Amino acid sequence: MSIILAILIFSVLVLFHEFGHFLFAKLSHITVLEFSLGMGPRLFSFEKGGTQYSLKLLPLGGSCLMEGEDEDNDAPGSFNNAPIAGRIATVAAGPVFNFILAFVVSVIVVGMTGYSLPVISSVEAGSAAEAAGLKEGDRITSFDGYGTSIADELYTYLALEGLDGSPVTVEYVRDGEKDSLTYIPDSEEKYMLGFSYYGDQNEAKISSVTLDGAMHKAGLQAGDVICEINNTVINSGKELQDYMNDHEMDGSAMEITYIRGDKVRTASVIPTVTTYARIGFSYSGNYHKADFGEMLHYGFCEMKYWVKTTILSLKMLFTGKVSVNDMSGPVGIVSTIDSTYQESKSFGLTVMVATMLNMMILLSANLGVMNLLPIPALDGGRLVFLLLEAVRRRPIDREIEGKIHFAGFALLMVFILYVSVHDVMKLF
Repeated sequence: MSIILAILIFSVLVLFHEFGHFLFAKLSHITVLEFSLGMGPRLFSFEKGGTQYSLKLLPLGGSCLMEGEDEDNDAPGSFNNAPIAGRIATVAAGPVFNFILAFVVSVIVVGMTGYSLPVISSVEAGSAAEAAGLKEGDRITSFDGYGTSIADELYTYLALEGLDGSPVTVEYVRDGEKDSLTYIPDSEEKYMLGFSYYGDQNEAKISSVTLDGAMHKAGLQAGDVICEINNTVINSGKELQDYMNDHEMDGSAMEITYIRGDKVRTASVIPTVTTYARIGFSYSGNYHKADFGEMLHYGFCEMKYWVKTTILSLKMLFTGKVSVNDMSGPVGIVSTIDSTYQESKSFGLTVMVATMLNMMILLSANLGVMNLLPIPALDGGRLVFLLLEAVRRRPIDREIEGKIHFAGFALLMVFILYVSVHDVMKLF
């Protein structure tokens, strides 16, 4: 079932992306030779209006093949013969349509589940946050310059960026009035494993892993279930919490047994000295039912959140906070869809559907952002050449551009293969 879901999600994402190219190509009077879903040999096709519509064997990818797109062809109806504005719109439409799809699905999800705001539920007594003036009921709108329209934005920012003891500026709304304050979070040096978990009576499942922390270096991931630490059996999040409270870490290696999927694994985790900074407050994750206007507003916020998260993750990749090995390719994505489906289906059909739709939002936003990167063969790379043509008022040599895009495509395939090999290795 999960494989079918993965194929369905990929197909919708690719179809919507290529439909953006197709629609604006038609509007720009560019001849579309073929509009296809999938790759490889054709399973089924028909022709209409000069365009061949095809369904191909491999259910990954798709294409909108335009006349003269990668060659020096100025014939009527060719890509290069269209006005520069039309060509730019046609190329940009693919990623833009992925953002549109992410927005539409976000509206549906908000309608199903509601929305959650970053509202302070309690302030730690004696903390720097309390001294600075934060109060219960304040709604955080920005944390250290990072906008927080919904609760997930604050959670993700803290999980990815964390705190290092530097001053933070918090913008908030109190009784309808906007205000801001700055404080230095309370911090201390201590041995840490770098993870969070669900501290209840259910299984001790990891909710997040700090990038480059001890758990991350040992290979543990969010979703793993801890069942034993140093030969002490752990049956629940509460037992894990009790164990951590009773056993102060001193830097010695800890043998942690955990379950991932249907496999039991063991890792040696060495706690590292870390600057542990506390924000000094807790915030609500309560969901509120949305009316139609709120569905549109918070649907946009949800889409924006995933776009920002993708950009933030790319920033961490380029700054070295994460490595290429932390990325996932098609194999890793299918594996994530499978594990997400298996975990969510026990909560009922509504939760499972909402979870799968959230996965579609994430992937659609990712596809939109990644395709806008200025890399040859991607839409962003093609836009660079078109913008240069608009500025120079004459095109780059078509043959040179074609070779650059071909080289970019070849390197992209090698990169995807490399990431996929690592995805497969993570499964074992």
